[in-house]
Formats: sequence, C-alpha cells, structure tokens
Amino acid sequence: MKAYIFPGQGAQFSGMGLSLYEGSTLAKSLFERANEILGFNITKIMFEGSVEDLKQTKVTQPAIFLHSVILAKSLEDRFRPDMVAGHSLGEFSALVANETLKFEDGLKLVSQRAQAMQKACDSSNGTMAAVLGLENEIVEQTCKSVKGVVVAANYNCPGQLVISGAVDAIQTACEQLKEKGARRALVLPVGGAFHSPLMAPAREQLSAAIENTQFHTPCCAIYQNVTATPILNETEIKNNLISQLTSPVKWTQSVQQMIADGGAEFIEVGPGNVLQGLVRKINREMETKAATIEN
Repeated sequence: MKAYIFPGQGAQFSGMGLSLYEGSTLAKSLFERANEILGFNITKIMFEGSVEDLKQTKVTQPAIFLHSVILAKSLEDRFRPDMVAGHSLGEFSALVANETLKFEDGLKLVSQRAQAMQKACDSSNGTMAAVLGLENEIVEQTCKSVKGVVVAANYNCPGQLVISGAVDAIQTACEQLKEKGARRALVLPVGGAFHSPLMAPAREQLSAAIENTQFHTPCCAIYQNVTATPILNETEIKNNLISQLTSPVKWTQSVQQMIADGGAEFIEVGPGNVLQGLVRKINREMETKAATIEN
C-alpha cells in the first residue's frame, strides 16, 4: 500500500515551487489563485525570496502547503494514496490531498493558523529543543519534574524527541536531560513553543476558523498527529486538527501504525526529504522516495 506523507515547517528553501510553476499549466493556475486568496504575492517570495524572507511564519506555512498540495495535484492520475499523514502543518496538506478539504479552504486555514501562531509566539516567551539518544519515558518524566511549562512535542523517530515550552523551563530540562545521558539536548532556532500549552490562544482562534470550514468525506484515511490512528470521520478530523496545536505530534507512532496497517511504500510530497529519513529511522525496511512530476 502507498502512504503519502507531507512535511511541516522547516522544509522551506529559496526557489521552492518554481520548477512546478514553469512545468505545469495546472500548477501555474493554482499558484496564481493562491496569490489572490492570500492577498500578497507569495509566489514571488517562494521563487525569488531569501532564506530570511521565507522564515516569516505568515510565509513559511502557506509556502510549504502550496508546494506540497500543488505537487500532489500535478501528479494527477498518478496520485493514488491508500493512506496519508502530515507532520504538524503537513496535516493540512494531507487533508487537501485526500479530498477532506478543498484547495482554497486548506490555504485559508493554513494562513489563519500561521497568523494565530505568530500572535501566540509574540505574547509568550517560548521555544523548543531537540533531545537525542534518550528513551521517550525519561524525557517525559523529566518534563513533568521541571517547574514551568515544558512538554514532549514531536515524537519524530526512536531516540529523537522534541520538547516545547517556556524558555527557562526548556533550558532547565535540557541541562537535566544531558545529565541523564542525552547525546544532545539542543535549543532550536524557532519562534515559539509549538505543540505546547503556550499555543492555547492560537488554538482558540484556529478552532473558530475550522468550525466555519466545510470538511468532506476523505478518499482514504489520514493518520492524524494527535491520535496516530486512521481517521475517516470529518468531525473527528476537525476535532483532532483543533487539538493539534497544543498536543504532541505522534509521528513515530503514526508511521508504525501505517506500517502495521499495510503501508509499504512511503512517498514524501513537498519540499525536502526530512520525513523520508525519519521513516527509515523508524523502520529500515521501508521503501521511501520523493514525489516528482517526472516519476
């Protein structure tokens, strides 16, 4: 069975999407439509902007979404998913790919999500840190013992867990985790504490937008970040999407469940190859590749 997977924030690069735009009439029309919906020329930033330009949250999230979704649509008949999943932001791309969301609605939600998250970041002093080489349980217990907000946020692959929370609490947790044998406990260059309680204001804002958006019956199951289980019910999908901002991304668990349910070929749709690497670390026997218009 084919599992299509969609990357999240951090996969952006200067020039992203340009070859798609130049090589497909459908892609070109979707990129132009995106400029209209967003009210600014995102294609110009994607194709010509610097790395710094692409780091702005209001640009980064829609840019990665557009690259992923337009690539999936450009594959046309060759895009036949048996299951889909997306890492954090990538869940929105996956929901357009499996027909739960229309392209325009998905883009509007991603734009609103980015703005809500930026606002939450500006009002709280939060960050994230990657912890390598420790069992999940040790990291989770350490987070619980530290004073202040700090939680497990991204279960990326065995031995790689990202924690999220208030800056002071993250720094304390990193020191303690190094003492407990972490190979690395490294504060990440991110703008805020994503997938932690500090994103509660963004969750409220996004919740209203999601409730006002029409969701459709998906063509295949999405393995959602919050549950790591296959979901086909629109109401469940909505609820999980709302919970996602303040809940951990269970990527390891999602991939393991997809494999248990018959997923044998994992195809990454969008910029970068981070998810292919994570899948191989979760299960070395899995076949992984990047989606391209040529293949």
